[in-house]
Amino acid sequence: MKKVFLIILILSIIVLAIGAFTFWQQNNEETPPSEIKSGIEVFLPKLDEEVSSPLEIKGTVNGLGWIGFEGQVGTVKLLDSEGKELAATYLKATTDWMQPSVRFETTLDFISLNAGEGKLVFNNENPSDLPQFNRQFILPVKIAKTVEGTIQVKLYFNNNIMDPEYACQKVFPVDRGVSETKAVARAALDELLKGPTKQEILDGFFTSISPDVKIQKLTIENTVAKVDFDSNLEKNVGGSCRVTAIRNQITQTLLQFKTIKSVIISIDGRTEDILQP
Repeated sequence: MKKVFLIILILSIIVLAIGAFTFWQQNNEETPPSEIKSGIEVFLPKLDEEVSSPLEIKGTVNGLGWIGFEGQVGTVKLLDSEGKELAATYLKATTDWMQPSVRFETTLDFISLNAGEGKLVFNNENPSDLPQFNRQFILPVKIAKTVEGTIQVKLYFNNNIMDPEYACQKVFPVDRGVSETKAVARAALDELLKGPTKQEILDGFFTSISPDVKIQKLTIENTVAKVDFDSNLEKNVGGSCRVTAIRNQITQTLLQFKTIKSVIISIDGRTEDILQP
């Protein structure tokens, strides 16, 4: 009788041990976070982290539709609580983009007039353009208010990614923060003459305007903006394509303001024989 009881006890201990080991194994298997399951993991910023400009973004893609292609792994845009796009850019691969796992990073410059909820929307690189291969990942964040006294303006540049054939007349906007001022049109032009930032250059933006150009005078009368530049505006400028691009950069940057309907460009007071091809 004692032997039977002993055998039953030993078997019970074995069964309990097997059960405990199975339970432990199941609960200690490494479960990847949701970012990896979706094919993308974002290291910076973290979930619900407060973000401000410039916003550094880092992460990795791991397959499941998230791949590298020609040095990129997709795009990212920052939306505020109302769904307004504050900034957008490409995700640049920092490791070999032909590998299954690719690290990426980028920086977003933006202006936010109010603090509040927001989200980063990541879209994958889809060389096929077939909708069934589109992937998206959303990371909720909290957006900090930009420093008081700053307003957002748009500057217009050429872009060799959005316009690889360089159509001359095509210019594309970037957002830039400037100090709040009554002379906001002048402030926008001053920023335009500085050219694109390092990040904007990485995003394909470039300027057709020569360096060291100075604004000599800007007046706005009856919705007509008259802007006079120094001679550097036409220095070393050749070809009708570049001339067209220069005019469009200046004109579109000024036409964003409601008080301006048309633009007259001059150099040292001359309007007739300037910016010749």
